[in-house]
Amino acid sequence: MGLTYNEKNNVGVIVFDHDDSKVNILSSDVIKQLSAALDQLKDREDLTALLIVSMKKDVFIAGADIKEIEKIVEPDDGAKKAKAGQDVLNKIEELHFPTIAVIDGVALGGGCELALACDYRLATFNPKVRIGLPEVNLGFIPGFGGTYRLPRIVGLQEALKMILAGRPIDGAKALKIGLFDKIVTQKGLDQHIEEFVKDITEGKLKKSKYERRKKKKGFPGFLDHNPIGNRIVFDQSRKNVLKLTKGFYPAPLKAVDVVASNFYMDRKRGLALEARGFGELAVTDISKNLVYIFYLSEKYRKLSIKGTESIKPANITKCGVLGAGVMGGGIAQLLSSKGIWTRMKDISLDAIAKGFQAAGKVYTQAVKKRKLTKAVAAERMAHITGSLDYSGFANADYVIEAVVENMDIKKSVFKELSEKCSEHTILASNTSALSVTEMSLEVKDPSKVIGFHFFNPVHRMPLVEIITTAQTSNETLVTSLALVKRLGKTPIVVKDSPGFIVNRILLGYICEAGHILEETGELEEVDLVMTDFGMPMGPFLLSDEVGLDVGLKVMHILEESFGKRFKAASIFEKILETGKLGKKSGKGFYDHTIKDRQVNTEVWDLMDSQFTRLDKQECLDRLVLTMINEAAKCLEEKIVEDPGAIDVGMIFGTGFPPFKGGLLKYADSLGIAHVVDQLEKLQKELEAERFAPCQYLLNLKNQNKTFFAKD
Repeated sequence: MGLTYNEKNNVGVIVFDHDDSKVNILSSDVIKQLSAALDQLKDREDLTALLIVSMKKDVFIAGADIKEIEKIVEPDDGAKKAKAGQDVLNKIEELHFPTIAVIDGVALGGGCELALACDYRLATFNPKVRIGLPEVNLGFIPGFGGTYRLPRIVGLQEALKMILAGRPIDGAKALKIGLFDKIVTQKGLDQHIEEFVKDITEGKLKKSKYERRKKKKGFPGFLDHNPIGNRIVFDQSRKNVLKLTKGFYPAPLKAVDVVASNFYMDRKRGLALEARGFGELAVTDISKNLVYIFYLSEKYRKLSIKGTESIKPANITKCGVLGAGVMGGGIAQLLSSKGIWTRMKDISLDAIAKGFQAAGKVYTQAVKKRKLTKAVAAERMAHITGSLDYSGFANADYVIEAVVENMDIKKSVFKELSEKCSEHTILASNTSALSVTEMSLEVKDPSKVIGFHFFNPVHRMPLVEIITTAQTSNETLVTSLALVKRLGKTPIVVKDSPGFIVNRILLGYICEAGHILEETGELEEVDLVMTDFGMPMGPFLLSDEVGLDVGLKVMHILEESFGKRFKAASIFEKILETGKLGKKSGKGFYDHTIKDRQVNTEVWDLMDSQFTRLDKQECLDRLVLTMINEAAKCLEEKIVEDPGAIDVGMIFGTGFPPFKGGLLKYADSLGIAHVVDQLEKLQKELEAERFAPCQYLLNLKNQNKTFFAKD
């Protein structure tokens, strides 16, 4: 059973407790059960109130059943499913006695919409409380009344912020905007509920949820309550959506259009419009791809290693970070944000200071954005200390090395760490391409060595590559995996190999962009081809952001290991020889010293003037198919065995467009035969062996298989 019903002192209680699940979801069966329960209650004259509660720890209702939405293939079917949910929530709204959603955890999607249908929302101070409508992140819009009720409860501006961002808000924010009516402590919750019901029955709270909201004054009030102001809000929302999504994601625009229309409609027409919009979006390839990404990201956020179920991760309370600066400071900040005492070591006070500055900057920004109070930020910052020696490292449970990307230096510090740290300390290298196996040769116990590849900026990038060697123990891996998840990052576990997964695939793509530039003389156009494809930035701007010196260093490592397919186009070397490192030096492929960034005209002086015309489709094929081929080689070499790990890595590590489903999901949509044929065509026409499709791809084609359906 998904729900049960009981009564106490003339107060009805609907209890959600989904069998065999950690969360409650509004599946079709649960909706039918809820409908039947409400039908039994609608004519009750003796009830003074109805509570809707959850027995799940830290969860009210997590939303509708995504698996059911995933199966929708016809817009009308989607609209019917939305209407079925709407009809049941309408029954809650139409009950003649007060209804109260008691929220002691997450209330997302359909769970939020159910709460909106209630007359009142009582929440607890549980830090796990989050409420929101994340549907746009899955490529569709709220379908159980969210677009209709939320603007009427919290106001147009706040509602659109929640719907379009797709990010849940905490209890304090929900109370401030009028989404929650009251927040109480978890302790004594039953008594708090009794008092809240009493306040309602005694008329201390307005009955209509749409009248309780405090009306804004001044210009904010004009925007919320005046038709002309409303139009300004809708127009600005559309502009902001297009700026952020570049038109690739239809759901946010549809959400604005639906709210802009049903804001002036009665409930029946408004909900019908919402249901149609939901149905139209739920069947799109974009929505199907985003749902796939949702499942994939959930899988990797909860990643576990088969065969290690009995191993308990070590408790990490103290960490060392070797190498301060921007990256080390970023790692220290991340560790301290989870209450881990962190000791930064470097060879100079200046470097230590830069580490503190990097960590402090993140906390300062969090305070400005009101994500943290000054007191909390100060308390977390106090978890970071600095040192010029190894004092404190002997007591560290875990040490992350983040020194310069130079093997000799890394080997030297690993040898020192092995001597200074406890035999129980796990030693991790934050490296983007170098051999963790080679570093482990310098330590007493190689089983305690592992690689961590954080992406910059550390506090924002969600991915961490965990690199294992042949000697890394399962205990070390389990503890490292638990730490990454504790830090709120999405992990992928890869075998030690130059460039690992993300940088290996990405650098092949950037190398190919260099060849195209030298052949065509087109720089901005190549970048535009890829941003039009959906990448957050083109390969040359990305090179500037990363730093040409950093990129070339990785290219050289990859060329040494894998041969001339990773040989950098000479333009990279020539720009670097002029002292241009990219954004950090002011100039690279672009001139970053001016307000409106432009191409650095010095680039043209470094190339031959004999250019061929840029074919945009060929450019796209060369860049994307290069990535697909390299990814297939990684699978062939068993650097990872799950193609999903590559899609996670490319989406969360490089910004590969989620709406295309990930690199290898996109390859499947193209068709493996097409991928192979195009690679062979490029190999022949350009007389370039680097395009030769790898055996893994050839096998898929010959066996009529795909990356994700090989059986």
